Amino acid sequence: MVFGYFSRKRKNREIVDRLYRQLTEIARNPDYYAHMHVPDTVMGRFEMLSIVMVLFFRRADGGGPALKQLSQDVVDAFFEDMDHSLRELGIGDHSVPKRMKRLARMFYGRAKSVGTALNEGDADELARALCRNMYPQDRKPEADGQMVGAGDLTTLAEAVMRMEADFSGFNEADLLAGVLFRDNESISQERRTHD
Repeated sequence: MVFGYFSRKRKNREIVDRLYRQLTEIARNPDYYAHMHVPDTVMGRFEMLSIVMVLFFRRADGGGPALKQLSQDVVDAFFEDMDHSLRELGIGDHSVPKRMKRLARMFYGRAKSVGTALNEGDADELARALCRNMYPQDRKPEADGQMVGAGDLTTLAEAVMRMEADFSGFNEADLLAGVLFRDNESISQERRTHD
């Protein structure tokens, strides 16, 4: 019986890790950084991964208890990855918890602002929310020195709205098995066919 428990726990961890890798692959699609004004920085990658995680969380919210628990496990894996990344960047052990709290507040703030715009189906409001998050007053503009406004993020907002439509079509049984796309098609290829 004890061995069965550890076997189930290991299997669940494999599913969580597989889903997290696939969600990370979506967020790393080079098109977002090269053509849609997502800053190719540590914080820009955090922002894009946060958006993808929010979309996954929203999809799971409409599912059963097992999917909701799985989505929480995936979000926990996201924060574990953030913790590990901070330590790799040389952030000291005493500073990591404080930074993690800040990242958690940022993530849940994004979940609210992005979620509100998606609920309203408002691409302009979503672009404004994305701009506030990716280009706040205390961060520099893009590398070429050009300021980025909400209008510049309209293409990204439209891509996020299409992505949410894709996520809403994910089969719950597939998600519980750790599968986002069938037929071994990579997520980045799938996104590029729509963008």
